[in-house]
Amino acid sequence: MTAETPQDAGSRAPQLGALEAQVMELLWQQGPCSVRDVMDTLEQRPAYTTIATVMQNLQRKGLVRSQHQGRAVSYVPEVSREAHTAQMMRHALESSSDRAASILHFVKDMPDDELSMLRHYLDQSPTEEQEAS
Repeated sequence: MTAETPQDAGSRAPQLGALEAQVMELLWQQGPCSVRDVMDTLEQRPAYTTIATVMQNLQRKGLVRSQHQGRAVSYVPEVSREAHTAQMMRHALESSSDRAASILHFVKDMPDDELSMLRHYLDQSPTEEQEAS
């Protein structure tokens, strides 16, 4: 059995543990961080090896990449917060037994301003019929 690469995973959203999610939030907010930067920022002060392992796991999941400057290594998000959220939403829809019902429940609970934004976007986006003509 071979290891799955992020490209093999398709639209499946990588599952994030609590610490992985905290680290990703930090990287999305602050940009490139070293293991030491992450350790010093997180409230619970995890061990260096713990954060190094989290970074390796996030890299394996295709969410971060390492950036070397001399001996220093920092980690940079490979995926924006918005792209990751969209990937999680696609995964949730793909796992639903009734995709249409799931979408309708989601949209039904949207605030009016977000619903208006969605309507505007859908009105602006070409449909397959428009693209074919």
